[in-house]
Amino acid sequence: MQNNTQRKSPFGFFTSLGLVTQIAIGLVLGILVGVLVRNTAAAGAVVEIGAILGSLFVGALKAVAPILVFALVTAAISQHRSGNPTNIRPILVLYLVGTFAAAVVAVGASFLFPSQLLLSGVEAASNEAPTGIGEVMRHLLMNLVSNPIQALANANYIGILAWALVLGTAFRQASEQTRTLINDVAEAISKVVRGVIRFAPLGIFGLVLVTIVKEGFDKLGFYLHLLAVLLGAMLFVALVVNPIIVFTQTRRNPFPLVFTCLRESGVTAFFTRSSAANIPVNMALAKKLGLHEDTYSVSIPLGATINMAGAAITITVLTMAAVHTLGIAVDFWTALLLSIIAAVGACGASGVAGGSLLLIPMACSLFNIPNDIAMQVVGVGFIIGVIQDSAETALNSSTDVLFTAAVDQSHKR
Repeated sequence: MQNNTQRKSPFGFFTSLGLVTQIAIGLVLGILVGVLVRNTAAAGAVVEIGAILGSLFVGALKAVAPILVFALVTAAISQHRSGNPTNIRPILVLYLVGTFAAAVVAVGASFLFPSQLLLSGVEAASNEAPTGIGEVMRHLLMNLVSNPIQALANANYIGILAWALVLGTAFRQASEQTRTLINDVAEAISKVVRGVIRFAPLGIFGLVLVTIVKEGFDKLGFYLHLLAVLLGAMLFVALVVNPIIVFTQTRRNPFPLVFTCLRESGVTAFFTRSSAANIPVNMALAKKLGLHEDTYSVSIPLGATINMAGAAITITVLTMAAVHTLGIAVDFWTALLLSIIAAVGACGASGVAGGSLLLIPMACSLFNIPNDIAMQVVGVGFIIGVIQDSAETALNSSTDVLFTAAVDQSHKR
């Protein structure tokens, strides 16, 4: 009886839908309500409600993001153990090269097709913008040696990343129980993030509603342009960069293998939006391709954690969009440094939907962009995340099998 009642309840039906569907519904409702009330007397009150919903969502993300980055990177580094099969090392190299190459592509796409965002407080943030690589490096080095407690409290993501790397390396020599505890803490914080992200539909509803009422449909073009740059960069990596990397290993036409991985792994990952959930699919595909089981049984789960080309693109493009919006000049060396930071950060991206978005403030901190502005960029990411996160996961997960197969085939030549 209770189950039947829950099924008949509109709220119960809504919560039974996937997060992507819920966010899509929140997006559509935000547009519809914004159009209906925009020129009415109730517009002010409705905007206030929408602003509260959007601010609560962004504020919750702002609160949990620093500790999430610290816990995930520390756990990932501490869990690494020596003695893996020989083929893991070249696969790991491909993972890192592919992720860095994706970040470089994203920087290039952002320069060729600069995106702008709707952000509040832009004028104040512009006054603090660094003028070149020298100031960026000085700011970076000072943040690296920041007190770890202050780094967490002030959302200093460079300091957080540095301390996570140091402690994670130190914990590699700890007992199995200690490393298990660290991993459990990271998982617990990830669950908290999943809880926060469950409120994304309400947050997106509020953010879109405020945009429609205040700005109208003209400003939605910013979001479409940003999404086009993101998807274009991901397609370029999938169809140009990855085939080149595979060819360096196999020395033969890479496209049959590329398309097989995209079709049998990427399509599934697009809808599940989780690299971890797609591990069984990738395992089955690796077995179908005749790969060495001792290799893919390690490389596929490892890739679901650190092979994050799509995440690197997301972090880089959205950070560059904030940079262009604030009018910050970016030279070659600063762009290269951003690519490195985005690639390293992407390797620690959370496995939850939208997890890469929470690492954007870390990249934004390179440019002295305040955390309040950076978290607005995260909110923008969630608005376009219905498509962005699906495409990102498809690229990430399909590349796990692709690079594993490329190395395996190169050793069989």
